[in-house]
Amino acid sequence: MRVAVAKEIQPGERRVALTPEVVGRLVKRGMEVWVEAGAGDRACFSDTSYEAAGAAIIEDPQRLWREGQVILKVNPLGDRPDGASEYDWLSEGSTLVSFLNPLAEPTGVNRIAKSGATAFAMELIPRTSRAQSADALSSQASIAGYKAVLMAASQLPKYFPMLTTAAGTIPPAKVFVIGAGVAGLQAIATARRLGAVVEAFDIRPETKEQVQSLGGKFVEVALEEETRAAGGYAKEVSDDSKRRTQEAIAKHVGSADVVITTAQVPGKKAPVLVTKSMVEAMKPGSVIVDLAANQGGNCEGSAPGETVMQNGVSIMGPDNLPASVPLHASQLYAKNLATLLGYLVGENGELSLDFKDDIIDGACLVHQGKIRNERVKAALEEELVRIT
Repeated sequence: MRVAVAKEIQPGERRVALTPEVVGRLVKRGMEVWVEAGAGDRACFSDTSYEAAGAAIIEDPQRLWREGQVILKVNPLGDRPDGASEYDWLSEGSTLVSFLNPLAEPTGVNRIAKSGATAFAMELIPRTSRAQSADALSSQASIAGYKAVLMAASQLPKYFPMLTTAAGTIPPAKVFVIGAGVAGLQAIATARRLGAVVEAFDIRPETKEQVQSLGGKFVEVALEEETRAAGGYAKEVSDDSKRRTQEAIAKHVGSADVVITTAQVPGKKAPVLVTKSMVEAMKPGSVIVDLAANQGGNCEGSAPGETVMQNGVSIMGPDNLPASVPLHASQLYAKNLATLLGYLVGENGELSLDFKDDIIDGACLVHQGKIRNERVKAALEEELVRIT
């Protein structure tokens, strides 16, 4: 079976789908691996290193797409700088594995279906113990949480740790993390390592023990409705619960030096948790890092890819933080893909799709021209109605 690694075309993207180390493992399993020339350059992996691992370097990207049996990518498909569309290069019978953002970009999913290709979306990997090593959302979110704290520490006009000096004692910074998923927990751990005092909030009460195990103080808010969706994700709650949440966390936002927000609901606009009035109550020099800025923002006034100043408070809306740590992000993602390929490839070395397997069934977005995921079908119908 021929596995093809495409070069990423999204501006600012530095990751690559496979690393030379993982290529070597796949080659030993009998797979033929093609890598588009320069695909790993921005992640510090040279073409020479891929060749040493047993890959063939392909100069012509169209050939790679047309003749590759399994196409591996990081980002959803798009238009290349030369005007060619990756959608047009998909061929019937080929298989695409990538982040595809299916709930936010259902029309792109429809284009994949029309090509006759099969597609697996890394966002749809089940949140189960068995699928944990293939969970790319978690591996990349962990990097985002780590980097968010470093960005905040760089922007904050204070130390993070408590320091006792001959000139006096400097108190530690106060960090408030909203959302205790993978990104939030990594943010808590990183802030604690830097010496900050950390508080955290999540609408899912079961995250309390995880927060406390990392040295954070959990902020509790009693909500009279289910807050946990399938797969362990946070569920979109009612307007009344959103209001009660805002009221409860307002004082913690106001006393914090750094606020890091991570709350996102797949396929939905991010909930607004930090209002303009909360920002106005913060001390000048305080920092907010909104990891949901690309999804509408948890903080009023945040903008994706920008740092906005409001009343002396820096509101940072970083875009694609995993790409800012491309070497390790690529290593983790490549291992996620290798795990998934282990389920997709049979003992004969060819693609074998057993839809009785929960991982294959859950992650398969498109097969034989049909969209398999019911939520994506509904999103596509809603988008078509809106366009009409």
